[in-house]
Amino acid sequence: MVTTLDPVLDPEKEYEIVNGQPEEKVTGGARHGGVGMRLGARLVMHVEAHRLGGIYGPDTTFQIGANERLPDISFVAAERIPPEGKPEGKWPMAPDLAVEIILPGDLFEEVISKVKDYFAGGVRQAWLISPEHKTVIIHHSPTQTTILSEEDEPISEDLLPGFRCRISELFQPPGRVDFS
Repeated sequence: MVTTLDPVLDPEKEYEIVNGQPEEKVTGGARHGGVGMRLGARLVMHVEAHRLGGIYGPDTTFQIGANERLPDISFVAAERIPPEGKPEGKWPMAPDLAVEIILPGDLFEEVISKVKDYFAGGVRQAWLISPEHKTVIIHHSPTQTTILSEEDEPISEDLLPGFRCRISELFQPPGRVDFS
């Protein structure tokens, strides 16, 4: 008789569930975290000031079809937040915006599979941020993208009306942000 053992998961790590199997969510370093916090802070300020919904960090799980994903940053529009409020556990739905900050070891095929997964699950936009190349790729659909470089600003009027942030601000070294 053959028995299948469930994998023993390290409680100190975060996992996404992909195709029924746990996949460790690899954490980034200081550069990755800094980019995420700079974008996240700007998004939180804008979203809360305009009552657009909620911004969530990399430990928030979303049910994306049959998979469970943990975007680095995510946004859920106010009209999709249930009247009883945010769930205690994972969101039973996809966010409106999923942001992934690319790590140096990330494989292109895996990143694109995640973007396709997001859209299949109902995400309205996915942003891929490359700290190495200092670019943001906005996926409006699995096949329609906009590539932004350092002097550009993401424009997402349908999702985040009025949000502006120069891409270069995301990649500034600590203590050297120029808000002019």
